[in-house]
Amino acid sequence: MYDILIQQMRDEVKRAGAQELRSPEDVDASILNSKGTLLVVVNSVCGCAAGISRPALAKAMNHTAVPDKVVTVFAGQDKEATARARSYFDNQPPSSPSFALLRDGKLVEMIHRHQIEGHSVDQVVQRLTGTFDMNCISREKQ
Repeated sequence: MYDILIQQMRDEVKRAGAQELRSPEDVDASILNSKGTLLVVVNSVCGCAAGISRPALAKAMNHTAVPDKVVTVFAGQDKEATARARSYFDNQPPSSPSFALLRDGKLVEMIHRHQIEGHSVDQVVQRLTGTFDMNCISREKQ
């Protein structure tokens, strides 16, 4: 039963457009070779991931400006992949759920758990879309 629930949590992020990274090698291949903007979603089994971060991601991905690519790692499940992803988040403490926006493989913005937990979905959507507006190219301009 637990495996079914975990798969549903994984699928929710993939439906929002994220590519799942399950190994350190997957993470390196995605981040080291990334050009433009890349959103790394650190997924989690906690309630704030289920009730806030995953729904916020789905809504934010309908915004006019979005990252060039979205990937996800799952904290507590794919531990090595998550640790490798976090190694790219310069001087940031581990946080899950969280969002990290990178440009050309370098961190430009981090949204931590404390910026998700206790906030509404719409507040997190505003934070994400504000980050997208500042760092990503609008689909209308492409």
